[in-house]
Amino acid sequence: MEVVSIQCASRSFGEIHAVRDLTLKLAAGEIMGFLGTNGAGKTTTIKMMLGLIVPTSGKVAVLGGDPRTPSVRAQVGYMPEIAYYYPYLNARELLSFYGGICALDKDLVRERTEVLLAKVGLADAAIRPLKTYSKGMLQRAGIAQALLNDPALLVLDEPFTGLDPLARIHFRELMKELRDAGKTIFFSSHELGETELLCDQVAIMKNGRAVYRGPVRDLAGEGEKNLERLFLDVLAKGGEE
Repeated sequence: MEVVSIQCASRSFGEIHAVRDLTLKLAAGEIMGFLGTNGAGKTTTIKMMLGLIVPTSGKVAVLGGDPRTPSVRAQVGYMPEIAYYYPYLNARELLSFYGGICALDKDLVRERTEVLLAKVGLADAAIRPLKTYSKGMLQRAGIAQALLNDPALLVLDEPFTGLDPLARIHFRELMKELRDAGKTIFFSSHELGETELLCDQVAIMKNGRAVYRGPVRDLAGEGEKNLERLFLDVLAKGGEE
């Protein structure tokens, strides 16, 4: 099953062509890393996947439907690159707040809250106000928020930002655990090493176009071929796939 299907999608803002003729497919139970420099079109693509904006041309389908429909949105979890939370809430209250927005059962929210806070390493800080959290702790709270509705598709924008090395390892293990449970994960990142360790598929964007798409396993080699070298190579060439 194709969880994400983007077919010849373009998005323009006046004379600015943010995304051009993008085609991407992501199957159930896969992790895709979405790479590119700032302004390459990554965030615009994510917004189209979330149904926040529509393509100027082409088609974007998520879980077989229109990403703008409530039934599809209910199956998607999202963490933005920069999230602004009410600073006087604690982590438990934050998840309770988002559970209400998602119209989830209160008992279910309470149950999932304890499990998720433990998974992201915030159980001991659950009653501390968010204003006392470090950037990395806020990032972990955002990951818990994105998982609260038990989504089929998890969309993360720069999830490694602010995480210390140990937290990165724990996050990587959590993502693999979710993939093994059948979840599909799509994340943008500038962290090439983490992407190579974690992902099944990778796509690289330049000037709104996908200049590379393929399995991470194809990057295997004896040191002469890895994601960092591929990234620099395709950006230097500037050609399309």
